[in-house]
Order: sequence, then structure tokens, then C-alpha cells
Amino acid sequence: MAGTGPSLRDARTHAARARAVLTLACDDRVGIVRAVSGFLADRGVNIDESQQFAAPSGRFFMRVQTSLPEGLAVAALRDEFVPLATEMGMSWGMYDAEVRPRLLLLVSKLGHCLNDLLYRWRIGSLRADIAAVVSNHPDFGELVASYGIDFHHLPVGDENRAEQEARILGIVDRHGVDLVVLARYMQILSPVLADRLEGRAINIHHSFLPSFKGARPYHQAYEHGVKLIGATAHYVTSDLDEGPIIEQEVARVEHRHSVDQLVAIGRDIECAALARAVSWHVEHRIMLNGRTTVVVP
Repeated sequence: MAGTGPSLRDARTHAARARAVLTLACDDRVGIVRAVSGFLADRGVNIDESQQFAAPSGRFFMRVQTSLPEGLAVAALRDEFVPLATEMGMSWGMYDAEVRPRLLLLVSKLGHCLNDLLYRWRIGSLRADIAAVVSNHPDFGELVASYGIDFHHLPVGDENRAEQEARILGIVDRHGVDLVVLARYMQILSPVLADRLEGRAINIHHSFLPSFKGARPYHQAYEHGVKLIGATAHYVTSDLDEGPIIEQEVARVEHRHSVDQLVAIGRDIECAALARAVSWHVEHRIMLNGRTTVVVP
């Protein structure tokens, strides 16, 4: 009778090994890649994927995806990396690739991005867990409940904004949320909330800005005969819609398109841009570079 064979044993051993993602940024200098790869090799860590970028500003960025040898934990490897990171002046993070980040989705009355993210989560293409959904309207309560996810209806107005945002932060803390996604949440976050979520909140909006501000932007664009429409996903900051851009998507349109068709095209590209931005964030593929981002998809 045939045994399991080496290939199956190897697969089981590999499956039991921890995986880690290392991201770092520091002043560019000779020997960074050698130092990092040498550190990993000395501990029997296999490099599965590595990307690096030397920015014109003089900053160096690197992302390394690894498989650890049996018996070496991510936390231990992280502790051992501290002296090298300190010596080279790195801003860095080391993440357990098996830990799924937890998301909080915020939505108002436009549900296309919410529905898209819920579906991607259900089929397993979004490597994260959706902890809860918050909305200032009750419209999507049944949809969210059908996925077995907590839905919180938190109405908001000028008179209760501070209280409502405090409740959002309470949900973030209670559910251990790693990333807040504004999936067409049509409320401006206060500077206090934006600062509390800096680096861990992503927004999506049309890319006509600074043109066609306010309500019905696609109708305004239609009236001006635009030939190109787009969507922008970016990190949230206290500067409205000025946060570091993560991803943009565009589509060409023409005079034959009605305003309803422009809106439909806009919905599709908003979903695509937001889904990519969220996926790249939870897979630790985005590094901040001042007002911009370095993305290694």
C-alpha cells in the first residue's frame, strides 16, 4: 500500500508554518536589501515575495512576504528584528499573514459599494472579516442581517454628531476593528474622528473633484459633456477628500451615454477602486510616503 509520500508531508509541514509580512521605510542607502534578506536567511525564513522602491525623495520602501520555519513564531521574529530596524532608522511593521484584519463598513443610502464588499467577503476574495456595518439610515439593515453581520443604525445631525461619532468609535474598540471603510458614507467626519482613524480609514468618491462638488455630481458632469469619469479611493484625513490616494479607476464615456448610464458606470468603477484599495490595505501592500502612497499590488 502506498504511503502518503513526501509531497503530502511537505504540504502539511508548509501549512503548519507561520507566514509573516514585513513592510518598512527608511532613508535610502546601500545594503538595505542585503541586511533584511540576511536577517531572514539566518533564521531559516523563506522569502516568498519581495518588492522594493527607492523614491526620488531619498526614501526606500520594501515589502517582504515570508514563510517561517517550523517552531518560529511571528511575534518572536518581530522582536528579533527590532535591533536591525533601530540601527537603520526604519519605520516598519511585521504582520501575521494568518490573522484576518477586521473591518467596519460605514454606508448611507447608496449601497453598491456595501453590497460589493459583502459579496467579496462571502466568496472569500476579501481576506478580512467584516465585524459590523454602521449607517445613518436604516435602509440596508435586512441586507446586512442576511450575511449574519451586526448592523447599527446611528442617525446623525448637527445636534448629535459628537455623540454619534463616539458610538462609532465605541464599535471600533469593541469589535477590535483594524480598518474603517466609508462605503459611500455621505457624512463628513469631524477632525476629531478623522484624526483618531488616521491611516486606518478609507473613503471612495467620484474623481471629478474639485469640479462638480455637492449633490448629483454625475448629473453635473453630464450637463458639461465630460468624456472621462473616474473614482478615487484614499485614506481619510481631517482635510476633506485630500488624503493620500490609494487607487483610481476611470472609464471613457461619450455623448450617447445618458445620465443614468453615467451613474451606472460610476457605480461600477467606485466598487472596483474601493475593493482593490481595501484588499491592498488588509494585505499590507500600502506604505505611506508623506501625502502619497507606495502600493505594491
